[in-house]
Amino acid sequence: MKIKDVQVGEISIPLKKPFKTALREVEVLENVVVKITTDTGHIGYGEAAITPVITGDIMGSIKWAIMEHIGPNITNRSIENFEELMYILDNSLVNNSSPKAAVDMALYDLYGQLYNIPVYKLLGGFRNEITTDITISVNEPEEMVEDSLEAIEKGYETLKIKVGKDWRKDLERLKAIRKAVGYDRQIRIDANQGWTPKEAVMVIRHMEDLDLDIELVEQPVKAKDLKGLKFVRDNVNTLILADESCFSPLDAINIIQNRAADMVNIKLMKTGGIHNALKICHIAEIFQVECMIGCMMESKIGLTAATHLAGGKKNITKFDLDSPNLLAEDPIEGGAIYQEYKIKLEDRPGFGFDELEDVIYD
Repeated sequence: MKIKDVQVGEISIPLKKPFKTALREVEVLENVVVKITTDTGHIGYGEAAITPVITGDIMGSIKWAIMEHIGPNITNRSIENFEELMYILDNSLVNNSSPKAAVDMALYDLYGQLYNIPVYKLLGGFRNEITTDITISVNEPEEMVEDSLEAIEKGYETLKIKVGKDWRKDLERLKAIRKAVGYDRQIRIDANQGWTPKEAVMVIRHMEDLDLDIELVEQPVKAKDLKGLKFVRDNVNTLILADESCFSPLDAINIIQNRAADMVNIKLMKTGGIHNALKICHIAEIFQVECMIGCMMESKIGLTAATHLAGGKKNITKFDLDSPNLLAEDPIEGGAIYQEYKIKLEDRPGFGFDELEDVIYD
């Protein structure tokens, strides 16, 4: 099975309502789709999210990286030589984690098809079903309460609340949400780098004093501020999760060895795909540190790949793979089966996609 053609296209899907964080606001998902075709007629799919405020990758740079650098280097090479393909992909150019992730996904899709097995079984086969949280965008407290109650009615057991714009308002938001949903639902929060270290300690201690029962706080400080992250972790009782601080296996080692966070969040758009995500997962497991798997604003293409990784590995214990549920429609045939908070994997080869006809290829 040899790679014969690499194509890139675009996918555009409106959201049900604007997605708001401390870093950005999104109304329409606009991402790059990669399609890799082999000489046997097999097709592998991957997706790259446009997240300039996090990865630095934009539509034009993603397409350019794939078509001018990565694609020519892997064409005519065999899927059987998978480690060689991963080496070529990782070393094709520095950074550019999102285009690398999209190609990595497509190659894993083909690797599973080569052996007629679902990818999650190739990765360990620990589970074929997970339960995701649901993200509540940062808005006025009343709107966030309404969104939280709507999620509870749909069966979600864990709410991920976006905060980080104004710590005083954040406390109002969280008090209102906890009062509305009660204590039989988990609440985790994501500050998206929105606080200084001292602000983070102050706010989290207030949450603890108010008995808001926050499961964990994700990325309270700037991504590069590991000392600040450690300061927060050392001065609060609530679990601290590193997200934007952890892109690479080396980042994971630095965070864990410096005890800067209690957990790390794996996102394929940050790691450059499954291959490096596995390394982070294994590093964390060695140190008995659990992982969350999260996502950018991605369609079911990228989220199917992430779910297969989550299905394969026991050490991934928390799941934030809700973005397809935030979209107004789902044009992706096949792949992971989304039933609101339940995500299931079928025993189809690779990622189990049908041919994607709604993607416009260049």
